Amino acid sequence: MTMKRYILIIIVAALAVVLSSCGGDSPKSMFDTAQLEELQNNPKHAKELYEEILTKYPNTGYAQKSKERLGKLQ
Repeated sequence: MTMKRYILIIIVAALAVVLSSCGGDSPKSMFDTAQLEELQNNPKHAKELYEEILTKYPNTGYAQKSKERLGKLQ
């Protein structure tokens, strides 16, 4: 793993922790967590989170972003 990627993962992880403590089960915090899962090479969990966003928050911008990410993960 390159140093840039390692630093990016740390930053995203810290951001996800901060956002999750503020937003709980919001579409933004779920989307941020899904992106973190992608960075950590865990596409299965990322897909689950994107699908959950589509189910719980279908009329949001995060639902559209989730559809796009799911298309790229398939």
